[in-house]
Amino acid sequence: MSSAWLLPEHIADVLPAEARRIEELRRQWLDRARGYGFELVMPPLLEYLDSLLSGTGRELDLKTFKLVDQLSGRTLGLRADTTPQVARVDAHLLNREGVTRLCYCGPVLHTRPSGLHTSREQLQFGAEIFGHAGLEADLEVQELALDGLSAIGARELTIDLGDARLVRSVLAGVPLDADALTELVAALTAKDASAVQDLARRCPVDTRDGLAALLDLYGGQEVLAEARRRLPARASIAAALDDLAWLTGHLAQSNPEVRVGFDLSDMSGYAYYSGVRFAVYGLGSSNALVRGGRYDEVGAVFGRNRPAVGCSLDLKSLAAVAPVAAPRPAIRAPWAEDAGLRTAIRRLRDAGDTVVCILPGHEHQTQEFDCDRELVAVDGLWVVRALA
Repeated sequence: MSSAWLLPEHIADVLPAEARRIEELRRQWLDRARGYGFELVMPPLLEYLDSLLSGTGRELDLKTFKLVDQLSGRTLGLRADTTPQVARVDAHLLNREGVTRLCYCGPVLHTRPSGLHTSREQLQFGAEIFGHAGLEADLEVQELALDGLSAIGARELTIDLGDARLVRSVLAGVPLDADALTELVAALTAKDASAVQDLARRCPVDTRDGLAALLDLYGGQEVLAEARRRLPARASIAAALDDLAWLTGHLAQSNPEVRVGFDLSDMSGYAYYSGVRFAVYGLGSSNALVRGGRYDEVGAVFGRNRPAVGCSLDLKSLAAVAPVAAPRPAIRAPWAEDAGLRTAIRRLRDAGDTVVCILPGHEHQTQEFDCDRELVAVDGLWVVRALA
């Protein structure tokens, strides 16, 4: 017998203390992005499937809930990622010349959880820069991600860098169908050496050697030199490694407290990214707190193939690992019909104070608020005083 209060697997209610923390994080990230010059957009939660999945590959298709529009009869999708929508907004609706910076924050839904303890309903914040092909845009997005995490108290941050061009260059000229390529990339990301070896058994020797090398190319600064030595001597590989070295130098200057590492076989979002990609990790989380990278081809299907780079994160997951904020200070007030009391409460709230009015019979219930003051009557006037 089913219970009316049960929710689907990996779907959960957000209760007051957590909801407050998530909302605080949302405001902090949006304010931080605004400080960088990003403009807020709000794409719809659902749209036609062919638009929603344009240029994103099979992985996002599998994550997307699908339904039939009762008005048009066409298939709709509930977004699993907002980035393609923002690319559509830039290319089709804004259609600006030069650089456009856009940010967003809203729910996304996944058909399956991405991990054991992850939700299928995420609150995704993201920021995207369109119109600049240079590494300056990549660096700006990475610095926004690191600044935002530092501002909320995330500690011991590590940014792992990679580049989609490395795997593509190693596989250049090798005839692999879409399914085989997807399996091979998944095996590389999981560092499954036996699966990589099996899937690449028909590839040329230099390709097999390059794939084997990628599995070992993770760690610190020494990885770049090792990659130059072990990967095929191709111009596209050299260019990708040069870009990673340039970013490393600038990140070391702007964020000296952040460890810079490399994982050249991590191809999460392979169908998405066209260049440098990154993931930021922090103390208390085994999963990436922020992911991002360059995805220059996503806007092409909308008729405007603009350079693009961005990042995104799930505020619900971030709230679970971010330092817990102290309860919000508040003023405790009695409930009464006294006009002076009612006026005093309104004035305090208008001034930005939180005033918790204690209803009759609930004198000891203030929930998550830290009532460090109280509103009391003194000589016929209502005044605020500190609680003992």
